[in-house]
Amino acid sequence: MQDIVLSFLTAFVIVLVCLPVVIKVARIKHLVDDPKDERKIHSRTIPTVGGIAIFASFLFTAAFYADTGLLIDISKNSNEFFRYFICGILVLFFVGLKDDLIGFKANKKLLAQIVTAGIVILGAHINISSFEGLFGVYEIPYAASFTLSVFAYIVIVNSINLIDGIDGLAATITLIASIAFGLCFFMVDNVFCAVVCFALAGSLLGFLIFNFSPARVFMGDSGSLIIGYVLAVMALKSINYALLPELSADYSEYNKAVLAMTILAYPLMDTLRVFAIRIMNGKSPFTPDNNHIHHALLAKGYTHRQIVFIVAAFAIFLLVSFGFIGKMDGTLVFCVQLAISFTLCFVLLKLPKRALRNG
Repeated sequence: MQDIVLSFLTAFVIVLVCLPVVIKVARIKHLVDDPKDERKIHSRTIPTVGGIAIFASFLFTAAFYADTGLLIDISKNSNEFFRYFICGILVLFFVGLKDDLIGFKANKKLLAQIVTAGIVILGAHINISSFEGLFGVYEIPYAASFTLSVFAYIVIVNSINLIDGIDGLAATITLIASIAFGLCFFMVDNVFCAVVCFALAGSLLGFLIFNFSPARVFMGDSGSLIIGYVLAVMALKSINYALLPELSADYSEYNKAVLAMTILAYPLMDTLRVFAIRIMNGKSPFTPDNNHIHHALLAKGYTHRQIVFIVAAFAIFLLVSFGFIGKMDGTLVFCVQLAISFTLCFVLLKLPKRALRNG
């Protein structure tokens, strides 16, 4: 428990120390967001390389505090898992950094995601091997398991990237998600993964101080891609987790696949909604547009801060609801959570208009 708390505080402090330096250098070198782009919602230049501080803080803290003893799952040594984990995050960080600095083609970015998915899924053996009875599915054949795992990984990584559209939104939602995953791993006595999650949470909380509206820095792709990577890996690992009943008799009653989807419900729902709209309009699902939920709320006159609080309430409500019904049949819980998610999305899109304001 001590390492978990220290990892959170250490990552938080490192970001607070490093980020002002990153912002200053970014302004000197003109590594800033261009407000001339018609899709931009800011009228001033803002540094876009905040992901550097998140990455440095997270990587240092996770490496410093993560226990390298044997994990209590799938008989794999944490040294092996951490090796593949680091390889994947390094690749995505530099892909994101290049995109922030000079741009990176979408197809090449997707290829990098597929490569990192292969590295961590094959190397660390975290493919989704069972649905624990969800829709009557238990064990999954390896080929289907690997394909599903890669697909889930890519969807999660991109969903985090896509919600990074207004001040503080992506950092707040991923802060909630990283804490939720951290608590899940703590409940099953996996201190290693709990430390990783809380190191990310501490980095995000420190970053939010500079990113909350009015933002002084953006995380950029160097931030959103590695955050999506960590959450995707933790989601796959939590679904793949071979629980020991004597350690987690209560937690073992929850369907881990439904829990992971609940933790990431908002970015997944928003991404699937936007992709559906783009496909119905005859466009590529990866074509940028202003159809996200946060864009709809901005058009209604809600401020960045108000939208962040509204969406955070969405995420927390779903987690609380899962806590009440999560021990029921997995298929029933999935259907109820999906219905709640669709209902909440509908409510968000039907919120009354407000007088247009800045911030």
